[in-house]
Amino acid sequence: MRQATTTTGGTLLSTTDRLGRRLIQLYAGLALYGASSALLVEAGLGLEPWNVLHQGLAELTGLTIGVVSIGVGAAVLLLWIPLRQRPGLGTVSNVFVVGIAMDGALAALPEVHTLTVRIPLLVAGIVLNGVATGLYIAARFGPGPRDGLMTGLHRRTGRSIRLMRTAVEVAVVVTGFLLGGTIGVGTLLYALAIGPLAQFFLRVFAVPAAPGGSTVVATGQPRRAILRR
Repeated sequence: MRQATTTTGGTLLSTTDRLGRRLIQLYAGLALYGASSALLVEAGLGLEPWNVLHQGLAELTGLTIGVVSIGVGAAVLLLWIPLRQRPGLGTVSNVFVVGIAMDGALAALPEVHTLTVRIPLLVAGIVLNGVATGLYIAARFGPGPRDGLMTGLHRRTGRSIRLMRTAVEVAVVVTGFLLGGTIGVGTLLYALAIGPLAQFFLRVFAVPAAPGGSTVVATGQPRRAILRR
C-alpha cells in the first residue's frame, strides 16, 4: 500500500515525512522557546507576561524559573478540564520541554551586566521567541496550556479572545511583578513585536495539512487565537 502524499513547492511529501517534520518542528520550537526565554531573563530588561509570574514565583519559592514554569503549566492544564479543552501532544510537551530548556540555557549562559550586551540579548530573545512560536504552532500538535486556557475561557464566557488574553496576561504580569518578577522595556517590546514575528514565521514553517486532516493528535485551536494581542 502506498503512503499518502501531498505536493508542496513541486516536492512530494509523504505522510510519514510530514509527521517527522512536524515532530522536529514541535520539539525544536519548544526548546528554542525555552532558550529565548532564558535570553530575556539574562537581559534583565523585562520578561514576557507569563515569565514575569514564573520569575516572581521562583523568587518566592527558591525553585528555578524552569521548574516553576513546569508547575504553572501543569496547573493551568488542569483548568482545561472544566473548560472542556482537549490537549494534544504539543500541549503536554509544552509543559515540560520549555521549562527544561529554559533552565538548561540559563545554566549555560554567563552573567551579563552592561547594557551593550543586555540590549542585544533582549532583541535576540524576542526574535528567537518569534521563530520558536512559528515552529511549534505550525507543527499543529495542539496549543500550549496557557493559550488553550484563553480560548477555553473565550468559549465558555462568550467574551472575545482579545479580552480574555488581555485580562489573563494583565493578571499574571501584575501578580508576578508584586512577587518580584521583572517588567520593563522588554515586556513592552515583546508585546508589540511577538505577534508580527510569530505570524511571519508561521508562514515560513507552515507544514501542508494531510488530506482529510490528521488523526494523530488534536490540533485544538486556530493560529489567530494564539497570535492576537
